[in-house]
Amino acid sequence: MKTTQKRYLVFSDGTVYEGLAFGADAAAVGELVFTTGMCGYIETLTDPSYYGQIVVQTFPLIGNYGFIEEDMEGECAVSGYVVREWCETPSNFRSQYDIDRFLKDRHIPGIYGLDTREITQKLREHGVMNAMICDAVPADLTPIRTFRIRDAIAVVTGKLKSPYIAVTGERYRVTLIDYGAKMNIIRELQLRGCTVTVVPASTTAEQVLSTRPDGVVLSNGPGDPAENKALIAELAKLAGRVPLFGICLGHQLLALALGGKTMKLPYGHRGTNQPVREVGSHRTYITAQNHGYAVVSDSVSQGKVSYINANDGTCEGVDYPELRAFTIQFHPEVCSGPKDTTFLFDRFISLIGGGTDAT
Repeated sequence: MKTTQKRYLVFSDGTVYEGLAFGADAAAVGELVFTTGMCGYIETLTDPSYYGQIVVQTFPLIGNYGFIEEDMEGECAVSGYVVREWCETPSNFRSQYDIDRFLKDRHIPGIYGLDTREITQKLREHGVMNAMICDAVPADLTPIRTFRIRDAIAVVTGKLKSPYIAVTGERYRVTLIDYGAKMNIIRELQLRGCTVTVVPASTTAEQVLSTRPDGVVLSNGPGDPAENKALIAELAKLAGRVPLFGICLGHQLLALALGGKTMKLPYGHRGTNQPVREVGSHRTYITAQNHGYAVVSDSVSQGKVSYINANDGTCEGVDYPELRAFTIQFHPEVCSGPKDTTFLFDRFISLIGGGTDAT
């Protein structure tokens, strides 16, 4: 039930937005980011890539089809949730409960009744900022200003059970390195005849190779990719030894392992309408994305940039043909759509099978 309890969103620069409370009776500090998806809030709330972040939904009404646990991608990792309005009477035959209960059960505070469009414009003008959801405006903003996401991968990795058996009969055995993986990556591989073994991020290259996988997928995940020096070193040992497919953070980590660089974007790419252009082609795909960092295109030396963002020109994919590897910044596995790029899983299967087709 909606209440009239006041709650505040406090920015690190002192800006305060007054709204109403929902979700857990708690306070939270995090990196404030916005996502533009019109649907898919279940996927957003259960994507481990949002670890340490307070998420603003730009779409004005959230929760109208309730919450469905079967559709969860992982454990909830968001620090807080900001919406214009939430629906307390969802209409969906699969709905189990509303998003207010979901947040309460996981001790995540939410705030509603704000102008999320104004907040998004502020973030677009000034870049990502730290913020706090609280029931009383603090006199000291130091905890907000000094907040930093730390040990993100270590917190979210290792939560998925394993192995996941191929749906259509086993053709290949794939190892998924879990940096904060989404379940639908596994489902897409299973549908293509792969039995998927999930291993934690700390697994060494030697340990991965000892199980003789046919291919390895590097998953999505949270945080600054460049901080993960030990993980990057292991990927450098793995490259060229087995077919590799990197998604989002996995794309960034492999680029770093092969001598590339990454940069932080002003406010990131989060939503389901990011246009991605295939290099050397007129083809543009509409993609789902969730990241705050990007590979620096000019730093790629052992591969070639395969996709770029049509809005800002940033790197969206790299091919490493000599290493039997390719990576992408966007999410081909996204449940809520668009599904323009699910063919990339078929490309990975072809690579495992000895094919050379990269498209």
